[in-house]
Amino acid sequence: MLATRVGLRFPQSLSYDEWERAGYKVARIASSSAWFIGDWVAFGAVRYESRYRDAIDAVGLDYQTIRNYAWVARKFELTRRRENLSFQHHAEVASLPLQEQDHWLARAEECNWSRNQLRRHIRGERKAAQQAGQGESVQPLSVDRERLVLWTRAAELAGSSLEAWIIANLDRAADSVFTASGETAVRS
Repeated sequence: MLATRVGLRFPQSLSYDEWERAGYKVARIASSSAWFIGDWVAFGAVRYESRYRDAIDAVGLDYQTIRNYAWVARKFELTRRRENLSFQHHAEVASLPLQEQDHWLARAEECNWSRNQLRRHIRGERKAAQQAGQGESVQPLSVDRERLVLWTRAAELAGSSLEAWIIANLDRAADSVFTASGETAVRS
């Protein structure tokens, strides 16, 4: 078998067993490629901070796509990645708190859910929680573009989603105010 940039070439003498093994290898590479790219970019961003964007540009991949891959890769250490689930399963839960990520990935694995099924179950549970009053909705903030760009970049540098970064910083600010006032923050 010969791999080129535009496809695979197979010798006429290829047996069925060889062809089948090739299929497993190709499928494994395809399902792992997002992880590979994400890990590559995440490593380069830390190790070659000032030069990694040049490498990304040279590789010729869409910047937003590989940025998303790197974000998901940073959210899941190798030991937390589930081999039986796709990169897209992990991407679906990456913005959730760590414990929820593990919970939903375990459920998806146990129930053999597709990425879309996982998404539907998460949305269904959120909707049920909101209806039960457990998840109150908040009025959307009106934020100018400069702040949004600044906050998004800060969240990226922290290896976090914008939502998680905002929540963490608001929690720190609230703790600081409570500490300064001598009161104790009460979280439910």
